[in-house]
Amino acid sequence: MIFGRVKPLDAILATAEKKSLHRSLGALQLTLFGIGCIIGTGIFVLTAAGAQKAGPGLMLAFVIAGAVCIVAALCYAEIAAMVPVAGSAYTYSYATMGEILAWTVGWALVLEYAIAASAVSVGWAGFFTGTILKETFGIALPAALSAGPLALGGAPGGMINLPAFVIALLVTWLLMIGTNESARVNAVLVTIKLIALTAFIALTLPKIDAANFNPFLPAGTFGGFGTGVGAVGAAATIFFAYVGFDAVSTAAEETKNPQRNVPIGLIGSLLFCTIFYILVAAGAVGTIGGQPIMGPGGVPFPAGSEELARQCAMPQYAERLVCSNEALAHVLRQIGFGTIGNMLGYAAIIALPSVILILLFGQTRIAFVMARDGLLPESWSKVHPKWKTPYVITAITGVAVAIGAAFLPVGQLADIANAGTLYAFMMVAISVMLLRKRDPERKRAFRVPGLIIIGPLTILGCMFLFFNLPTAAMLVLPGWSAIGLLIYFGYSRRRSHLGQGKIEVHEAELDDIHPHVPGIDVPKS
Repeated sequence: MIFGRVKPLDAILATAEKKSLHRSLGALQLTLFGIGCIIGTGIFVLTAAGAQKAGPGLMLAFVIAGAVCIVAALCYAEIAAMVPVAGSAYTYSYATMGEILAWTVGWALVLEYAIAASAVSVGWAGFFTGTILKETFGIALPAALSAGPLALGGAPGGMINLPAFVIALLVTWLLMIGTNESARVNAVLVTIKLIALTAFIALTLPKIDAANFNPFLPAGTFGGFGTGVGAVGAAATIFFAYVGFDAVSTAAEETKNPQRNVPIGLIGSLLFCTIFYILVAAGAVGTIGGQPIMGPGGVPFPAGSEELARQCAMPQYAERLVCSNEALAHVLRQIGFGTIGNMLGYAAIIALPSVILILLFGQTRIAFVMARDGLLPESWSKVHPKWKTPYVITAITGVAVAIGAAFLPVGQLADIANAGTLYAFMMVAISVMLLRKRDPERKRAFRVPGLIIIGPLTILGCMFLFFNLPTAAMLVLPGWSAIGLLIYFGYSRRRSHLGQGKIEVHEAELDDIHPHVPGIDVPKS
């Protein structure tokens, strides 16, 4: 039965109820917290890939992605306040839709976090090779060592993205030995990011040439089903730029008057970041142009493809925005602010490793809970006696992330990560609606206004963006899910603690291993 083996919500909440969470956050603090969590990865990494898909329509893409995030975030807010424990969408699904569907969500989240960490590693590598090696030291890393050999469709490229491989392993090692980040350090990193992007906007907007916005939608709003181009196709990719918005919802239990302040924090931070992103996109496209390089039939070459790489190697395209691995720094150099462009590159180099760390932490958090539930090998949940970290699953994850970063391009990695994210967001909306119907009297610190509209809008919005991902990226999720179901029925089902009658709550133990640190870039769940 698809709704069989539902984990009792009261058992899940038992540990959470032992915690006394002090309500101290107001609307402003919550909004600022959300801004700090959202602005980070995608805007530094995916501007070029988004422009190749939509051209100047990249600005519209940020609006579309932000709108889907807003309705999804409201659903997250209600259920996070009800179930303030680890496991995220996996735990919510376990409590509402049963073990099989919870497994598919957890399995998708494992893929999402790992691929997202790989994507950020590749993005960091682009800034490292461009800003540190080339611009600062005049060293040009050979293409064989700075690009992976495989695009999503198997197109040849370089040999290995060595900087991406190394940074992923380095961050994994730091996470294994128990890196302890302070809120103060992370607040500094957030400030660096905001200053860098504000400087970019201030320097580029006065130099905008309106002619660079024509045509505004060179590939149309809808680039074609499964092609991943056009404004909607770009929205499906740069959805990745909103990594971390759900961190606001996880603070619902620590918010004063959550019925009022949580929606203000969620929508306020998302609106601020969306406007910020639009201004950055306008500055990038308006100054040096952001028209995509077109292929046969007037369709843009796929971002990260061999065809696009071949075009970008030609002199007439080499300086295009869509050909840059460090788009924002590249724009500033092109308009005469080379030093500031390098400083922006330094800001990304400093800030992005912390994002990789938190993404890896998020992946291990989900896998740890699944292992403690018996659905993954319990040996994976071993805690190192000295480091006090789940070192086994961290090592497994880190190696997988490093391999993905070494051999795949960033734009296609983001598409794959978004496929799992959109599925998880959809399941959260379904969980909220099911709990409203089945358990209407349960205390809710925050209730989604107009859930009968917001819930279906979230589901439709997630499906809409999913079906506008490139076909190959769409196929990864069902393929990955099929592998997961084989593992579930071949291994996990008979070892499930719930199936064996063991009803325990393990999630709170994670807070003893890695307590949540406010002010850091928390990954999407």
